[in-house]
Amino acid sequence: MLERQGGLDQDSIREYGGSSREEAAAYQLAQGHAMPRLTLRIDFDEDRAIGPGKIRLLELIDKHGSISEAGRQMGMSYRRAWVLVDNLNHCFRTPVVASQTGGLHGGGASLTDFGRAVMRHYRAVETAAQTAAAADIEALAAALAERVDTPRPTTGRKTRRLTLSLT
Repeated sequence: MLERQGGLDQDSIREYGGSSREEAAAYQLAQGHAMPRLTLRIDFDEDRAIGPGKIRLLELIDKHGSISEAGRQMGMSYRRAWVLVDNLNHCFRTPVVASQTGGLHGGGASLTDFGRAVMRHYRAVETAAQTAAAADIEALAAALAERVDTPRPTTGRKTRRLTLSLT
């Protein structure tokens, strides 16, 4: 985690009346101020990548022992979760998830030892990147303009036209 997220310096902490960075960060979140975060995706080639979504899916499969439950926890269909798992299993020489077909008590899924290693390596890369980028992210966050809640222009975006028939 960044030591100073969202431009939290000692003056900001005092301004919010908190005694720690964590309290000041919590205050900022409660006030609707988002804190910057680094999101990391590793692209191995044009068809193979791993990022926060797939890693989260693996973590949930490990926790629940089920692809369908992991998908539900992430708000996705079983098919979408299964496609992501299948993609991961074909990305590497060794499968990351082992699944068992249904039976009397239904099927299940579990991470292989290699799947757990993939999660560990990804989280290690993520932590190293956050540490390395902390000062630069802080500098960018400090330079952000105040957020104004105005509608964004739709220029360049497709808009749907609804046809109304009066017959």
